[in-house]
Amino acid sequence: MVSQIGMVILANLLPTIEQVGAIPLGLSLGMDPLTTFLISVAVNSLLFFPVFLGLKFFYNSFLSRIGIFNKYLERVRNKGKTYVDKFGVIGVTFFIALPSPLTGTYTATILSWLLDLDWKKAFLAIFLGSVIGGLIVLTSSLGVLTAFRLFFK
Repeated sequence: MVSQIGMVILANLLPTIEQVGAIPLGLSLGMDPLTTFLISVAVNSLLFFPVFLGLKFFYNSFLSRIGIFNKYLERVRNKGKTYVDKFGVIGVTFFIALPSPLTGTYTATILSWLLDLDWKKAFLAIFLGSVIGGLIVLTSSLGVLTAFRLFFK
């Protein structure tokens, strides 16, 4: 069980995989759906702090000199700013809630930092988006697993 939890945590920490890969992984390893969901939401939400604080402390000192990183930041700003302009901080929740490429915790946290959002409100928005997105992935994954069980009995 410990190695299964470690694998779910590791999958959540991988950019672009995050919950979309971690929850189905946990379920496929035979983990309890609620446990898998709670671990995924916790890890996904807590990613906010090292990413947000890391950018705050390290962007000006050396990250700003990395051209490809600055291009990525501009793409994040272009993709997510409309959500925040339209819905305020809760736009970050919408941005992260629907699981799709480049709208996970890393990107939502970077967006929050780029737009200089209050970190407490941004964290709450990311937590809520992680819960909603996690529920979508969990219910989808359970549906697929149930279908496999029905067809391959």
